[in-house]
Order: sequence, then structure tokens, then C-alpha cells
Amino acid sequence: MPVKYKQYYQFENFPNLDLLCAFTTRILGNMSLFYGDRSNALENRKNFLKGLGIDYRDLVCAKQVHGSLTRYIREIDSGKGALSYDSAIADTDALITDKKNVPLSIFTADCLSVFLYDAQTRSIGLVHAGWRSSKENATVKTVQLMQEKFNAKVEDLYVGFGPAIRDCCYEVGGEFADFPAPEYLIKRDSRYYLDLIGINKKQLLTSGIKNKNIFDSKICTACRNEEFFSYRKEGIGCGRMMSIMMLR
Repeated sequence: MPVKYKQYYQFENFPNLDLLCAFTTRILGNMSLFYGDRSNALENRKNFLKGLGIDYRDLVCAKQVHGSLTRYIREIDSGKGALSYDSAIADTDALITDKKNVPLSIFTADCLSVFLYDAQTRSIGLVHAGWRSSKENATVKTVQLMQEKFNAKVEDLYVGFGPAIRDCCYEVGGEFADFPAPEYLIKRDSRYYLDLIGINKKQLLTSGIKNKNIFDSKICTACRNEEFFSYRKEGIGCGRMMSIMMLR
């Protein structure tokens, strides 16, 4: 009997029913307007978001560059990157907002999506955290901007880790010899593997986030390549999943 995969997953640990927090699987198709087979990407977005009660034309997207720049998103930004890659917010890897009905999105295929939520100030953040962004402390910088913009307190923040390549599969080379978190380089059979989730978790805990407020999907995109896109498994032509977050 064939395995039946889910179309998308939602974080249900965050303490508010007025928060939408989800990520797609490859079952819904490629969500990127830049990578992979883009012929049906807009229709894929439309079908996914319609089921969540969101107009796909309102989506806010970024031109992700594996950096650490975070942007504050307002109602006027709705629709940026929704219909074309060229209209997406440039040179950005994280988005924050305190506005209702403004759907934030990032796109991944092995990189980690990080969901941030403060129930007290009703604010959210969504981070694209690959190894370069993690090296630059992108997730912590996003938390810091939420503190600056919304007066968010780290002890009130909830964090969700989406699907990503895990240390079971994320083999790395000599370029990681000077990586600032060597304890997350795991040696097995003379090869080195990076714990991307461990790095981000340590950074968040050090910044004051409570361990009990951190939730991990525990999904490895390489191990579960039948269900999730994986750049390492498929190469440069692979599609992208969408992670989405929105206040209602």
C-alpha cells in the first residue's frame, strides 16, 4: 500500500488560536517563483493558501540571500513577492510583524525555517536559517528586532523549528574548519556533519528564550525526501517548501 503523506503541517504548540503557523510538503508542489520548476508555482500557492483562508495575492515574500537582515512588515507590504520574484523584498532572510492578516513566508529546501511568536505583544517573526545565516546569528537578530519594535520579552517568546536537513545527513567540508560553534560539528567515520538545529537552539537559549518554549518538528528533509524537497538530495533544480506565519 502506498504511503499517504500530509500536504502541510501546522505548529499547534503555540498558545493562541488566532495564529496561523504552517509549512508545506512537496505534495503541494514547488512554491518558489525562482527555484525549481516554476510553471505551476502560483497555482500551488493559491491552492495551499486558499485552504487556510488566505488570498495568495497578499503573501509577503523575500529575496533570500543567506544573510541576517530582518525587515519589519506592515500592511502596505502585503503582496510583495506574491505574484513575481522581482517584486519580493530584496536581500532579506527574516520578516517580523505585529499586523493582523499579513501573511509572512519563507522558502526552504534543507535550510531551517524558524517561527517566532510573542503572545503578549501579539507579534511574530519568520526566519530563513541556513548555515550562513546561522553563523551570522540571524535568528537572534530577529528576536532583537522584535524586542526593539514591539517591546517583546525573550521570556515570553515561543519558537518553532520547521523541517531542515539534520545532523544525520548534513555532511560538510573544510569550509567549516573555523565555524564559530565547533561543538555542533559532529565527526563520524572521518566525516563531519553539522547540527543546524542545535546551533540555533543554543543561540536562542543564550539570548534568554526558555527551553520549554522551543518546539521542534524533528523533520529531516534529506531523510524524508519523498515528502520534502532537499537541495542536498536533488541538486540545484529542486523546488522549495513554503513556511507561513500570520496573525489573525
